[in-house]
Amino acid sequence: MAYVLKERHPDLPPPRSEVGVLGWLRRNLFSTWYNTLFTLVTAYLLWLALPPFFEWAVLHAHYAGEGRQACAGGGACWVFIGDRLPQFFYGFYPAAERWRVDLGFALFVPLIAYLHLPRVRFKLWVGAFTLFVYPVIAYYLFAGGVFGLPAVPTSQWGGLMLTLILAFTGIVGALPLGVLLALGRRSSLPVLRSVSVAFIELWRGVPLITVLFMSSVLLPLFLPTGVEIDKLLRALIAIALFQAAYIAEVVRGGLQAIPKGQFEAAQALGLTYPQSMALVIMPQALKIAIPGIIVTFIELFKDTSLVVIIGLMDLLGITQAALNDPKWLGFAAEGYLFAGLIYWIFCFGLSRYGLYLERRFHTGHRR
Repeated sequence: MAYVLKERHPDLPPPRSEVGVLGWLRRNLFSTWYNTLFTLVTAYLLWLALPPFFEWAVLHAHYAGEGRQACAGGGACWVFIGDRLPQFFYGFYPAAERWRVDLGFALFVPLIAYLHLPRVRFKLWVGAFTLFVYPVIAYYLFAGGVFGLPAVPTSQWGGLMLTLILAFTGIVGALPLGVLLALGRRSSLPVLRSVSVAFIELWRGVPLITVLFMSSVLLPLFLPTGVEIDKLLRALIAIALFQAAYIAEVVRGGLQAIPKGQFEAAQALGLTYPQSMALVIMPQALKIAIPGIIVTFIELFKDTSLVVIIGLMDLLGITQAALNDPKWLGFAAEGYLFAGLIYWIFCFGLSRYGLYLERRFHTGHRR
């Protein structure tokens, strides 16, 4: 009888417990007894933690006023964040010149947006402009000293502005260098392979904080008298070299995942080694390595907070400096919560962008 009903009604809808919200809950939260137990325990812990946090951060919080006198109650003092918001974004950059920072980032956003549009003209030229010309324009716009702009030393750069500069420069510098190191480590030339292996293992074997300290304290000791390299430039170079070693290993993993037949097919087509790498092998390897590359970039964004050890005040450094102000002692939770939220927004955005790239370059190999 069941067989006959199935033949007469092949399009019967699935039970309500298998679709919609109920179906999602059953599949993801209550699929097994231990999954159900874990869900209930997690819900209980959230019930204990979230209501008090919501009361402190929202219901009983203070949003307006001047000074700590406006935060007489027991809720969060968001007045502190509002009072220090310009420093969180610009550091100690002069208030009258902050329009230059805004203009620099306002120029950067349309360039990145244009590069992500599908099938647009002059994308190659726009990409070259973004990588090679825009950084020069942004530097002279931020630093000044030309075209009548007052000079602003890099020691006054800070906050989110400095964090983004360190992260963007590190990403742009580390990715191509990491690809070259990965190719060098797989090279058949002994000298090139040895140099690449030595570079990767050296930079991966020391912590970033040590590299930054050496670039700030020890490097000037080896420079000739009268020769100085800006502290920010030294930090940028150190971060790019350090992250390039990790990118190299991620890309090398992608190269090892390429079947040998792809190399042989490229040779059969008469392609030279540079052509086969640029047109056949490397696009596939980078597609496979996207998750690892994005993880490395997220770590790079968070590791920019270590520059405080050499006196550069990034977002976290500015937060710590603001918390040491006698007028705002005792509001560390609000400061670190705000800084953590900013870091989370950018790191989450990078992770979503990585998933977007995976979907965009997906060629149907996975099931």
